[in-house]
Order: sequence, then structure tokens, then C-alpha cells
Amino acid sequence: MAVEQPLRTPAPTPGDQTRIHNIGYRSYDGPRLGRSYARLSLYSQSLRGSYGLGRSAKSKVLPMLLFVVMCVPAAIMVAVSVATNAKELPVDYTRYAIIMQAVISLYVAAQAPQSVSRDLRFKTVPLYFSRPIETTDYVRAKFAALASALFILTAAPLLVLYVGALLAELDFTDQTKGFAQGLVSVALLSLLFAGISLVIAAVTPRRGFGIAAVIAVLTISYGAVSTLQAIADVQDSSGSIAWIGLFSPITLIDGVQSAFLGASSTFPGGTGPSNGEGVVYVLFTLGLIAACYGLLTRRYRKVGL
Repeated sequence: MAVEQPLRTPAPTPGDQTRIHNIGYRSYDGPRLGRSYARLSLYSQSLRGSYGLGRSAKSKVLPMLLFVVMCVPAAIMVAVSVATNAKELPVDYTRYAIIMQAVISLYVAAQAPQSVSRDLRFKTVPLYFSRPIETTDYVRAKFAALASALFILTAAPLLVLYVGALLAELDFTDQTKGFAQGLVSVALLSLLFAGISLVIAAVTPRRGFGIAAVIAVLTISYGAVSTLQAIADVQDSSGSIAWIGLFSPITLIDGVQSAFLGASSTFPGGTGPSNGEGVVYVLFTLGLIAACYGLLTRRYRKVGL
């Protein structure tokens, strides 16, 4: 009966260079910071990027220049008020953002695509979702970051006006009330403009297309609504002016603040929406912000697949 011989491993030859290297992989034993920390980090990075911080010097030029352009007129108004011992500021707090809407539109048109279009173009969105972060976390961080950047842009000149008014020894109670009303107005404007611009920018990975589309939507809608309101005023159809104002972001904010924040309206004839129409304005604005958030969430659920 034959006995099966065990297999023998051949001895290495003298010239064999086979080695087993220890490349130092180790398990991580530190704290797991989780989704909230990742969301906060994404928010912070996006907010800093909205002003070019942490990016190249060229990326800082436009946002910083627009920030200065927003604040310089307020500083000039303050200087004139102090020098002439004026009894009130030349412009109400709630009117300032309406006057400077072109600068605000240019800023948001430049920064919304910067915030989301590059992630789409270079297909880095799925990498975010490979970590402990979900679609809603990404959308909330980007939405909050751009809205915060816009609030800084629009609230800074109001702060300049407020400090200047106090230096000019204007009535403290009136100025504080007006300043608070202005902050509420620009906070609502920031949320609305951020939502609309992010939805538009998230459609295309091309930053140039996103910039052009955001500018077109914000400016064309305002021009069309203003023209239709002027026609309605000429034709003595003043009842339709307020309803026409629902179809432009800037006239939405104008209607809300003229109805509930004591602002003077820029609508033809100077007559803003009534209290009942103002409620519709508020609901329509909040609904539009919520719709923008929902559309962004739906968009990134598809992109993250």
C-alpha cells in the first residue's frame, strides 16, 4: 500500500528578494465626531469660501469689493448726517437693501455657483455622502452658509448706519427700532435669494452658466414686474399692483416690509400691499423658501447616487 507523501515547500533560493513590509496601518481610536461636526465643518468652509477666505487671492477680489461697495454709501450718508446735524438718516434701514439690490444680485450670482457648481462639475458630491453625512446635511450646510454670507453683506451697512445715527445723536429708540426692522428684512431677503440662486446653480455644473442664469432670473423678473406695475398704475388698475409684486423676489421683500415692518413701498404710487395682501406676501415668501429647500434636497438625492 502506497503512502502519500506530504507536500514540501521549496526552500528559497539565495537570490530571492521577497519581503513582507509593515506599512503602518493602524485603527483609529479617537473620538467619532459624527454628522453634526461634519455638517458644521461644511457650513464653515462654505461660508469662508463665499468671501474667498482659504482660497486664492483672485477669489477674494470680487466678494470683498462688493462688500466695500455695499458699505461705502452707508458711510457717506453717516458722514453727511453728522456734518450737517441732520434730524434723520437720508435712507430708512428697510430701504437700503432695495436700493442696493443690483450689488446683492451680483454677489449672490457669483457665489451660489461657486458654492455648489464645482462639486457637481468635479463629481465630488458622492464623496461627501461616503462619510457620515446625508443629503439633508449637505443641503442645510450650503443653504445656511450662503444665507449667512448674504446676511453679513446686507446687515453690515445697516450697522454702519445705526452706529452713525447714534454718533449723530439721533433718537435712540427710533433708530434701534428701525435697525431691528431692517435686520428682519435683510434676513428674509438672504434666505429667499440664497434659496433661489442655489436651486438655479445646482442645475448646471458650469459656473458661467449658473452666474448668467441667476442674474437673468433676479433682474429680468424685477424688470418685468416693475414694468407691469407701472402699466397697471397708468391704467388706474391699482388693485392689481400688489398681486403683480408676488412674481419677483425683491418686490416680495418690499411688500412684506411695507406691510409689516413700517417701510415705505417702492411700488408705483407708493402704496404697498394691505395687511391682508401682506399676509399673502409672507406666506408666499416662506413657501418659496421651503420649495427651494425641497428642490435642492431632491436634486442632491439624485446626484449622490
